[in-house]
Amino acid sequence: MSRITEFLQQARNEKAFSGAAYAIGNSDGITEQGAVGTLYWDGPSVQPDSIWDLASVTKPIAVLPLMVMLEHGECYLDDVIAHFLPHYKDTDKANLTLRQLLAHTSGIPGQQPLYQTSPTKEELLAAVRNLPLRFAPDTDVEYSSQGYMILGEIIEAIAGDSLDVVLKQLVLEPIGMSQTLFNPGAQLHPRIAATEYCEWRGTTVIGEVHDENAVVMGGMAGHAGLFSTAEDMSQLCQAMLRLGETAKGRFLQPETVRLMTNNQTSSLKLARGLGWQAKDRHDSPAGDLFSMSSYGHTGFTGTSIWMDPEDDVFAVLLTNRVHPKRTSTAIKRIRSIFHNLAFLSVRS
Repeated sequence: MSRITEFLQQARNEKAFSGAAYAIGNSDGITEQGAVGTLYWDGPSVQPDSIWDLASVTKPIAVLPLMVMLEHGECYLDDVIAHFLPHYKDTDKANLTLRQLLAHTSGIPGQQPLYQTSPTKEELLAAVRNLPLRFAPDTDVEYSSQGYMILGEIIEAIAGDSLDVVLKQLVLEPIGMSQTLFNPGAQLHPRIAATEYCEWRGTTVIGEVHDENAVVMGGMAGHAGLFSTAEDMSQLCQAMLRLGETAKGRFLQPETVRLMTNNQTSSLKLARGLGWQAKDRHDSPAGDLFSMSSYGHTGFTGTSIWMDPEDDVFAVLLTNRVHPKRTSTAIKRIRSIFHNLAFLSVRS
């Protein structure tokens, strides 16, 4: 048993999650992968092809079509919301830019339980429009799922199609991510890790997105809703480390990948790329050894991916740390130590 597997097994023994799958490697491929635990307590064992609710790891993936659209001349980063969504024209968000939404500098507040008062998709999106800005754009960083709901709307407006179709066509198929999708069908549920026992839904959630706002959105949104496997996430990491090159060809130009993954908020308190989280100097989920050039994203359900173009390392960790309840905070320490162990394993 590898050091990483031993570490994750110990975390499982301490009930940080019922199960976990991981894959680590570099731009040439996976160097180590493994799985521990079960899909839910007393459930079947986690397998290499088990499927996980990515939660907010959805964000950097769901906005990749915007980068393809940028290369096609269909948008640029200083385009404003109202250019694509006319119903924003008379709001305080009309002139917020794609760049500000992507880097979480828009001033739109995050962590809003809009589902509690907005039971339909239309009502929820109207509630997003009506949220008062928390601060003037570009003066602060506040992680905002609501901003990414708007980005999902914009992608659909540009493409004239639904987010799942656009994402599959422009990103998932070119990279070869055949196991990544919104709203997995019932036939896939036996492979999916359980998330939380949800009081709102009255059941333990399996195969439906954990995020309640995304449930109201129909399971498909720019901020949450994707399900995937460790293998598919490693395909994405390899494509990013190869600056957009995949086994099927190129899905983004190197300059676009660098633009997305560079720290766009170096003058502010938190390090953000476009869709991606850059590495903060202190308290980064990337741990201690990934370089300051590294980037990635985490998800509330216990998922994360992290890439280091300087040292050519990637690490994927998929867990269900919200099972059976969301109260445990152990994943914060687990992620950092996992990333340290992953880095050393790949670089050794």
